[in-house]
Amino acid sequence: MRSTMRNFRRLAVYCGSSVGQRVAYRDAAEALGRTLAERDITLVFGAGRVGLMGAIADAVLDAGGEAYGVIPEKLMDLELAHPNLTELYVVQGMHPRKLLMGQLADGFIAMPGGYGTFEELFEVITWTQLNYHLKPVGLLNVDGYYDKLIDFLDHARDEGFVRGIHRDMLVADADPAALIDKLAAVHVPELGQWIDQV
Repeated sequence: MRSTMRNFRRLAVYCGSSVGQRVAYRDAAEALGRTLAERDITLVFGAGRVGLMGAIADAVLDAGGEAYGVIPEKLMDLELAHPNLTELYVVQGMHPRKLLMGQLADGFIAMPGGYGTFEELFEVITWTQLNYHLKPVGLLNVDGYYDKLIDFLDHARDEGFVRGIHRDMLVADADPAALIDKLAAVHVPELGQWIDQV
């Protein structure tokens, strides 16, 4: 296993383009944004000015941090891009967006969100599993939002479809600072240690 305490320069955050039904979701986005700025970690995100995306970007920027946004042309044309970002990358579609976010970031956090957030989460953890990168992935589990997903992933492990070493790669915490600390200590198994046993 590769094991090291990482120092993050940039973290990608996947989150909803809505704020959800609970004030706690926006509060968590703002807390994570402030934590990133305090730790001098640049936010990489989907560039939106709405929902939790807008809330975390505003918090980072208001605290003196930097925010890099990556947005497809289609959404840019709908004027959904945050106007005050440190860097804004406009790409042709969703696949280039995810690829560039993955290249820019040293790790990944999924906040509460919908289909897009779930899809980004599972794609990036699969990239880690297959060693396309060695970057850690975590869930900011606000008010138990991801409890049922965590239970399901444990079920998938127990049923033999997710290996224990891969289940352990995905960490979760309700506190932004604690989650970043957990990400820094994630172990990523080398492909050769398990692929020949499938």
